[in-house]
Amino acid sequence: MHSFVKQPTGVFPSVCPLDCPDQCGLLVHKQDGKIVKIQGDPNHPVTKGNICNKVRNMTERIYDPKRLKYPMKRTGAKGEGKFERISWDEAIETITSKWKELIETDGPESILPYSFYGNMGRLSAEGMDRRFFHRLGASLLDRSICSSAGSEGLKYTMGGGFGIDPEDTIHSKLIIFWGINAVSTNMHQVVLAQKARKNGAKIIAIDVHKNQTGQFADWFIPILPGTDAALALGMMHILFAENMVDNDFLKKYTVGHEELREHVVQYDPITVSGITGVPVEDIYKLARMYGQTTPSFIRIGNGLQHHDNGGMCIRTIACLPALTGQWLVKGGGAIKSNSGYLALNTRGLQRPDSLQNKHTRIINMNLLGQALLELDPPIKSLFVYGTNPAVVAPNSNKVRKGLAREDLFVVVHDLFLTETAKYADIVLPATSSFENTDLYTSYWHHYVQIQQPVIERYGESKSNVEVFQLLAKKMGFKDPCLYETEAEMISQALDNPNKPYLEGIDYETLVKKQYVKANVKPLLPGKLPTPSGKIELYSRKMEQDGYPPLPTYTPLVNDGDFPFLFVPGPNHNFLNTTFSNNEKHISFEKEPRLHMNIKDALSKGIKDGDQVRVWNNRGECVLKVSIGEDVLPGVVVTQGLWADAPGTKHLVNSLTPDRVADMGNGATFFSGRVNVEKVLD
Repeated sequence: MHSFVKQPTGVFPSVCPLDCPDQCGLLVHKQDGKIVKIQGDPNHPVTKGNICNKVRNMTERIYDPKRLKYPMKRTGAKGEGKFERISWDEAIETITSKWKELIETDGPESILPYSFYGNMGRLSAEGMDRRFFHRLGASLLDRSICSSAGSEGLKYTMGGGFGIDPEDTIHSKLIIFWGINAVSTNMHQVVLAQKARKNGAKIIAIDVHKNQTGQFADWFIPILPGTDAALALGMMHILFAENMVDNDFLKKYTVGHEELREHVVQYDPITVSGITGVPVEDIYKLARMYGQTTPSFIRIGNGLQHHDNGGMCIRTIACLPALTGQWLVKGGGAIKSNSGYLALNTRGLQRPDSLQNKHTRIINMNLLGQALLELDPPIKSLFVYGTNPAVVAPNSNKVRKGLAREDLFVVVHDLFLTETAKYADIVLPATSSFENTDLYTSYWHHYVQIQQPVIERYGESKSNVEVFQLLAKKMGFKDPCLYETEAEMISQALDNPNKPYLEGIDYETLVKKQYVKANVKPLLPGKLPTPSGKIELYSRKMEQDGYPPLPTYTPLVNDGDFPFLFVPGPNHNFLNTTFSNNEKHISFEKEPRLHMNIKDALSKGIKDGDQVRVWNNRGECVLKVSIGEDVLPGVVVTQGLWADAPGTKHLVNSLTPDRVADMGNGATFFSGRVNVEKVLD
């Protein structure tokens, strides 16, 4: 037993496990073996003791009476949620017997793992699970639901997930939050922006919805969904035309600036205004503020890449700091992701060498509904952990139809009987992050952190590492890498000779210090990991891959003849479906609402507070409407993924397309269209 667990009372270091860029340092207060309070660690250099409501009330989730305590098997119909208790031995025996049978009759690729980062611990999300499924020979999952389109776009421009150190943004004089509701999803960047504001910085928010970040900003610019690349190109047009570019920087550190200068002539402010809905004078004002203010910093959001054109959009915005030479100025540049700095040795962690068939099929997680209903040869078993696809995956009605297949053997490992777990044949109780040893790396700040167990296991729950080791043993696998300890796996993950940033950070150091900053140097002057070693405004690699080599605006795919663009963004108190079933967090968020422009509401005879039906040919929702000027005409926005509740129709992802984005096989959650009508009493 870990020493923290042995001590029934005290304050213990910890780390927030949520899929959030901030990855806060925490202090966990324990009394008589139970967590009684969670607070921020005031000594953490970035998060400095501030934490969000989600985590502050995490104890409500850990000790929720609805939490799963023991394994169960289904006794009712799929989706009904009727189960009875079984032992771990019976659960593991049932799963492995079924899998051995399937491997014999249909081959190992009839089995599909389905997971994401419900817990950002690297061992929980991509450690023993990957080793096990590689050895099993199961179908591979392309985990591209979140940031893959933008990561690919950023890679073409910058060579990977590289931005400035967020701690330097206190020096910025202009901060643009572009497509990110940072107040709800990156609060410490807002704290840093507030410090910069006290030193005279101006803050701009560009988004489809005047959310809390839009209200926080000095200037909010509403934009039509999926048109952000056009706005960035319009800014470039003005920067070149009015000679606000840094020619020395462009010559020394970029390729393609001459081609870009000619290319953006077509993106004049009148044309761009017609595409984006941003007034011509605002495009000039924005470009001039950006061109004349230094240091300027763009925080590029996650939402932008959830469009058909998401990869190109991120690639385009990422070009802007190069035009004005911001990368050489402290507090200048951009952050979309900083994950390139903290890149682990994924081969060591995941052991892809265990996969014998190098041609194993890869299934895109965004296409789960299609995969379950249409794939040939079919998927016969699904093992779900760290995610809740019945609510989170796009085109959810199709996903649920697939999960309801009688011949699909489903196993779910989770803390709760989620909407997905109700379709399972076997449900396994999962530990919370506070019960495990795990490694954490932020995709925003530069700190590597460790979680050591603080409390005893809840009921009979087990960690991902333990579950996959039990399954491996029962399958008769002898490979040593399937039985290594958490400490050994962490050591292997941190041993990445290709990444000098992690030098000197090892398991022992983390245990002693709790968090360690990577050895990150400014990007420039230096060689970038692009083919040219420079910022690629013109990318030959993109040309070879079949894309326009210069930043380009491409309209969204036609999503049917529905009048409204539909954007289901995040809310303040849930993180995807995490917390959506906890009473306290629901009470903070109250109820789901549809935000609609007053002009659209008047034309449809809809009043504030009315119940409206939101629908398309994929599904429908019934939501209360909020009328105002927070969205542009022709746009409707919801916030948060709400748990199924009896008598409600809140499943917003039943409306979202399961098309794949332009790059990285990413999701297109925000490129759907819907109709809206008042529900008649």
